[in-house]
Amino acid sequence: MLTDLKLLVEAESPSDRSAELGLAASAVADVGKGLLGSEPAYLPGDGCDHLLWSLGDKPRLLVVGHYDTVWPVGTTRRWPFTVEGDNATGPGCFDMKAGLIQAFYAIHALGCPDGIQILVTGDEEIGSASSRDAIEELAAEVEAVLVLEASLDGALKTSRKGSGMYRFHVQGRASHAGLDPEKGINATVEMAHQILLIEALQDAARGTTVTATTLRSGEASNQVPPSAWLDVDVRATSMSELERVDVGLRSLRPTLDGAVLHVEGGIDRGPLEHVQASALFTRAKEVAHGLGLPPLLEAMAGGTSDGNLTAALGIPTLDGLGAVGAGAHSEGEWIKISAMPERAALLAGLIDSLLVRPINGCTNR
Repeated sequence: MLTDLKLLVEAESPSDRSAELGLAASAVADVGKGLLGSEPAYLPGDGCDHLLWSLGDKPRLLVVGHYDTVWPVGTTRRWPFTVEGDNATGPGCFDMKAGLIQAFYAIHALGCPDGIQILVTGDEEIGSASSRDAIEELAAEVEAVLVLEASLDGALKTSRKGSGMYRFHVQGRASHAGLDPEKGINATVEMAHQILLIEALQDAARGTTVTATTLRSGEASNQVPPSAWLDVDVRATSMSELERVDVGLRSLRPTLDGAVLHVEGGIDRGPLEHVQASALFTRAKEVAHGLGLPPLLEAMAGGTSDGNLTAALGIPTLDGLGAVGAGAHSEGEWIKISAMPERAALLAGLIDSLLVRPINGCTNR
């Protein structure tokens, strides 16, 4: 497992570099072919390929992962894949190349049974724009979705916040900051007012965050700024909260006479609500107990994943089935080596159990 993980980590795969993504996809395909016994289908995306293995003719379970990372080309030169005691480190090892390795070994251990599809995408870290349709189409045909994102301190992710992404644009009017500032309409000042109104839509008690992030305004230091742009990140645990904030953001109006306000974007991903994962988590706990593994824990994650997309369709979805470790998107991310076979065994046991005994009496769709 470590040999294969080293191969994937060394195949650098930043989401915005198509050449490197092509090489990384080939590395994933080679490892997958060696363990699953078949070549994947290549689904073309925007600057990358998505890999799909279909075992048998009637899909019942969809296993979802991604091979792209947030790390730029050249990161492995200064931070190579390294094993120290029970830890392994390297860019992308935790998020989420170890999860891919564990899944390939889990399915191999089961003898590659019919009824499983494994989708490995190349654009998850930048929003899954070109893989979203494939994820949703494949998920609509199965009984359950298992997501290979890294665990949260060892816990499986039984809920995730949904997200909204917005961009605000203020159009003001330029004038000379020294000679006649009163003739201008200051877009920076208008946006400052809007930021206070935007962040007032937060509801900490409900876990709803509305965060002003990147801001750009003005063109010259001696000019009243004629334009300003602001990005806003929204996270919430329920669709009703996302919709409440969406209505609130679109209801905002300019505070300065003559300023014009435009809002783009909207709700991006609905939440993975606990109800979509509870039955699968209960089954996973049973499997872990039967294998003699430590009791499984569950957690809610603030970030989104492709599991949000499948849960929004009403498909039972369990997330966080990947590596045990820490530091996703952070320098020094690491995995616990001894947990890799344990988590592979857990995934294998869960897949086997679901193929034999679907949850809640589900039948193949």
